Amino acid sequence: MRAMRAMRAGDDNDPGSAPRRANADEAALRVEMTGTARRLLELGLVSGTAGNLSCRLDGDHVLVTPSAVPYSELAAEDLVVVDDAGSVVRSRQGRRPTSELALHLAALDAAPEIGAVVHSHAVHATAFATAGQSLPCVLEEMAYYLGGDVPVAEYRLTGTRELAVVAAPHLRERAAVLLANHGLLTVGRDLGEALDMTRLVDRCARIVLAARRLGGERPLPEEAIRELTRGWSERRARGSAAVAP
Repeated sequence: MRAMRAMRAGDDNDPGSAPRRANADEAALRVEMTGTARRLLELGLVSGTAGNLSCRLDGDHVLVTPSAVPYSELAAEDLVVVDDAGSVVRSRQGRRPTSELALHLAALDAAPEIGAVVHSHAVHATAFATAGQSLPCVLEEMAYYLGGDVPVAEYRLTGTRELAVVAAPHLRERAAVLLANHGLLTVGRDLGEALDMTRLVDRCARIVLAARRLGGERPLPEEAIRELTRGWSERRARGSAAVAP
């Protein structure tokens, strides 16, 4: 609770108080994205070539992971630059953008504050997605960092525009959405924040599953959810959403 009060008070140590990076250097972002991809692999949130990442370079261009390249072998030069329409602008020979490009572009357009997207197959979160169940808002950090519960987007075939159409609207009011029978999609101002949201959702999913073995979870009171999500909405509106610890 002390940490939560500090967040409400705008603690200077809160990473979310930092301004969103604008027009970041492409070379630096390539290194960051490669490192984030490897971190997803190390944390067991993806395997093989599953999952994908994206981030805005500027108002017209997006950096995305390539299709069919294992994260363990991914190099900065493998990443692909596309424009807002999805057309390839720069790529290494033989490298194509992720097959989930439409999903990423739609997620980035869901809210102006969104600067990065992480799609993973985090095990505990994907269990809820497979069951077609939203993740209930049972912890304060879910309301504070994610905007509330994590909804489930209806099933659509992977790699299709139809999946983007059903998933992206949820990100107008949340930092995460479950993809039915598929996985998890999270967003943030930057890659670090989007990764933090992925870790948070999967941790909360694990806690809920454990609570159900003890008789069931107890959602937060509606009044608490309203108070905490109000702060989340205000931070997103000014482009300074906090990062989960």
